Amino acid sequence: MPKLGFNLLAWTAAISGDFLPHVERLGKIGYDGVEICMGQTDSAIYQRFGTHLRDLGLGVTCVTVLGADANPISADPAVRAKAIDILKRNIDRTVDVGANLLGGPFHSAFATFTRAEPKPEEYQRSAEVLRAAGDYAQQAGVTIAPEALNRFECYLCNTMVQLRNLIDLTDHPHVRAMFDTHHANIEEKRSAEAIRTIAPVLAHVHLSENDRGTPGRGHINFQETLNTLASVNYEGWLIVEGFSRADPAFANSINVWREFSPAWEIAEQGHAFLRDTIAEAGFANGPA
Repeated sequence: MPKLGFNLLAWTAAISGDFLPHVERLGKIGYDGVEICMGQTDSAIYQRFGTHLRDLGLGVTCVTVLGADANPISADPAVRAKAIDILKRNIDRTVDVGANLLGGPFHSAFATFTRAEPKPEEYQRSAEVLRAAGDYAQQAGVTIAPEALNRFECYLCNTMVQLRNLIDLTDHPHVRAMFDTHHANIEEKRSAEAIRTIAPVLAHVHLSENDRGTPGRGHINFQETLNTLASVNYEGWLIVEGFSRADPAFANSINVWREFSPAWEIAEQGHAFLRDTIAEAGFANGPA
C-alpha cells in the first residue's frame, strides 16, 4: 500500500524550523509524509524536525547527492573514501529525523562527466562504495536507494537497465533502487517496461512531471506508471517532486531558471490528481 509524500526541495535544500508550517500545511492537504534533502550537518536540526513530524503523524524519507570531491567512481581511493564518509554521515542524519530510507543519485557525482561512456571499472568502484555504505545502513536500519538520472545530470546510470545492473553488482540487501518519472521520460523507451525491469529491487519512487511542475499538467502518463507499480506489488513511498526558484542556490545548482508552477499549486493540485490516479491504479489496499 503506497504512501504519498511531498519533497520539500520545492522550497529548500536545507531544512530548519522555518519550514515546520509547510509540513503542517502538507499534512492538512492530506500527504502521508514529506521528503527532505540532506542539506545540513547538525544532528539536532534533524532530531527536532523529526519530532515535529511524529507529533503530526507524518512520515519522512531523505535524499542526498555527492559532489566531484566525493565521487564514488573516482580512480582516487581518497575521493571514494570521502564518498563513503559522507554517505555514512547522511545515514546518521536519516536516523536522526526518524526515516529509514535515503535515496538519490549517489552512485556517482552529480553533473560530473568524463566525456566518455561509463566503464566497467567505474561500475565496480561505485558498487564497492555502495556496498560499504550498505553495511553501515544495515546496522542503522536504513535502506539506501540510488537513483538513475538523465544524461544531462550524470552518465553512470541513466536507465533502469543500468541501475539494475549496478544494484545486482553491489549485491547488498540494504542497497535497493529508485525510479523517477521525470528522468524516465527522457531516457526510457517505455516507462512500464523500465518499472518491470527494476521492480525486484525497487524501494522508492518519485512522481515528477516532465517539466518539474504540477503533476497532471504535463505529458507524463502517471496512470500507466501507477498501474504498472500496482501490477508489480510496489508498496513503498510515492514522492511528489517539483522544483522552483525558492532556494536560489539549490535552483542554480540544478539549472532551474524559471518557475514551472507555484510550489503550493504543485502540492495541492498534485495531491488531488495523484490521489485519484492512485485509487484508479488498483493497488491491493488502495492509497494509504
